[in-house]
Amino acid sequence: MSTVTTTTSVHAPSVGTGHTRVEGRDKVTGAARYAAEVPFAGLAHGWLVLSTIARGRISALDTEPVLAMPGVLAVLDHRNAPHLNTDYAGLLGKPDPTCAVFQHDRVPHLGWPVALVVAETSEQAREAAEALVVHYEQQPHDVELTSDHPGSHPLDGHMPAVTEKGDLDARLASSTFVVDAEYTTPEEHHNPMEPHAATARWDDGRLEVTDSNQGVTWVAGELQNLFSLDPASVRVRSEHVGGGFGSKGVRAHQVAAVMAATVLRRPVRVALTRRQMFTLAGHRSPTIQRVRLGADADGRLRALEHRSVSRTSSFHEFVEPSTGAARVMYDADAHHTANHVVPLDVPTPTWMRAPGEAPGSFALEAAFDELAEKCGIDPIELRLRNEPETGPVSGLPFAGRNLAACFREGARRFGWADRDSRPGVRREGRWLLGTGTAAAAFPAGAAPSTATATAHPDGTFTIRISAADIGTGARTALALIAADALQVAPERIRMRIGDSDFGPAMIAGGSMGTRSWSWAVKAAAGELRERLALGAGIPAQGLTVRSDTTEAVQALGPAERHSFGAQFAEVAVDVTTGEVRVRRMLGIFAAGRIVNPLTARNQLLGGMVWGISMALHEEAARDLASGGVVGADLAGYHVATHADVPRIEADWIEDTDPDDPVGIKGLGEIGVVGAAAAVANAVWHATGVRHRSLPIRPDRVLTAAAGAPDA
Repeated sequence: MSTVTTTTSVHAPSVGTGHTRVEGRDKVTGAARYAAEVPFAGLAHGWLVLSTIARGRISALDTEPVLAMPGVLAVLDHRNAPHLNTDYAGLLGKPDPTCAVFQHDRVPHLGWPVALVVAETSEQAREAAEALVVHYEQQPHDVELTSDHPGSHPLDGHMPAVTEKGDLDARLASSTFVVDAEYTTPEEHHNPMEPHAATARWDDGRLEVTDSNQGVTWVAGELQNLFSLDPASVRVRSEHVGGGFGSKGVRAHQVAAVMAATVLRRPVRVALTRRQMFTLAGHRSPTIQRVRLGADADGRLRALEHRSVSRTSSFHEFVEPSTGAARVMYDADAHHTANHVVPLDVPTPTWMRAPGEAPGSFALEAAFDELAEKCGIDPIELRLRNEPETGPVSGLPFAGRNLAACFREGARRFGWADRDSRPGVRREGRWLLGTGTAAAAFPAGAAPSTATATAHPDGTFTIRISAADIGTGARTALALIAADALQVAPERIRMRIGDSDFGPAMIAGGSMGTRSWSWAVKAAAGELRERLALGAGIPAQGLTVRSDTTEAVQALGPAERHSFGAQFAEVAVDVTTGEVRVRRMLGIFAAGRIVNPLTARNQLLGGMVWGISMALHEEAARDLASGGVVGADLAGYHVATHADVPRIEADWIEDTDPDDPVGIKGLGEIGVVGAAAAVANAVWHATGVRHRSLPIRPDRVLTAAAGAPDA
């Protein structure tokens, strides 16, 4: 045995200082392999065949000619696929039947998986899949979301569907100023840089899946349940992930790969094309939101109603709770919120960055801007006057609410005091100029996780945790936290993540990943340091300590825990062409202790860029006749590009969570919240015309300008 000195004479803290990604060199040199790049001996390739109708049944599949094509090994469909168990509740509830592929002949939407063709090469698999003839019995379909759809009903998700307090009608009737408006947001899609891909193989009776996902223990658990396997017989690895945004959970391609590997007893890879991702990777539902606000003569809210209608699939209920933002941001004597869904013949929506808060904040913060105009009060001042002392719905105390500080610092840096509040008065050549602002909030939760810390005789340390770095820099942040807990330089830390064999841990989602993992890493590393300080020897295989934060997380007292932010935008609008340009943006956030300023700023900037995209570009148009997305690719689905992104600044104020051992909250999603509203409010300030539907396309600007009194 040997001993290791864990401390130097003076340990310089790593947390709070900027560090480049520990895996950065591997990524830029190509050494880091993503899910579709990991080599396997004897690898076969599967290609999914998707339905060409939006509703009906499969009457026949002409598989014999396909099986005779070069390289084709198998065709799996509902007639010969392994049976799956779907009668269970996983980490996020009942599984979406989309992932339970080939279990029946029903087709509930366009692009439903109807078969998997497996061949020696991906080219052979694709050619054979495109040659497969599928016969259908087609039925009428409905994909149109309307606010008065007869199928609309309230749906609980991760929060109650409906909350109500006070007499809404009475408070609205007695209010001096009232806003009553409808806001809409379109269908949106994730489109991470790395498409979805998975490889499955059996090794000595154990299923191994190499995947790109947001939680290996989550995916392993779902596969165990679906295939009725012993938990110890499933291993899922996902070392590098090129973006997820909520879409990389359990999907059809992983299940199909496991099916094929089980049938063929050889490794099988199934990768989705960009076009297939538009139907198989989930999406953000369009929303129709009604906001009613009532305020007294001083601008203090007396009534708040926020109702949202979104869609779900006809076979699985999912709700994105867009009114959740109102339950945190502002209080009123009468406070009503409701989330409704309409079942339609579309793929099931899913989690998407800032689920609920992104579309919900657009409607709420745009309505608040309208109220400020009616009250004749500065938009920031109106928000500060309506700061709640406790949770508007829960009544719980806030575990830190530094929104006012964000607004004050942001206003100072943005030059808000010099703003002329009158709309449509600033002009620069052909451009009308305007500025806008909006508030942001996102929950800061934590979930139980486990981690191990190992000291090696050579003076290095290995941290193992089933975390997922989906581009956030989590791997680097965890290394810094471990280094400080051990009081060593980060270079002595080796981070191992993305392997379900490391034990259960929180998924990368809900801005809870790094916070949850940090807790476990600090606990394991801290205990290891204590043991070494007491003179514990290090055997050749290393000295390992394991942590489990279940009891600590469950002991947290009830409170409203959130990150907050203030968004600012300046736009230029040409009402003769309809062009809208964002010139500059500023976001100031209160998101807990910042572990790594370099990657943290990247996260916030990325969210704000997404806000520009949401405000001006992103919109998946669904063809009512076919039931499918028009232009289901990155040519037809517009996103913000470099030319659309101006000078953007993201910064933060001092803010910690005293109940968190590291003091952090979460910032993966707060950057996109409120960003679209800030842009939309700036467009109003530039033109004097309100845009209540996103995106603010040139044709909408032209139409609005034609009807505006000052256009």
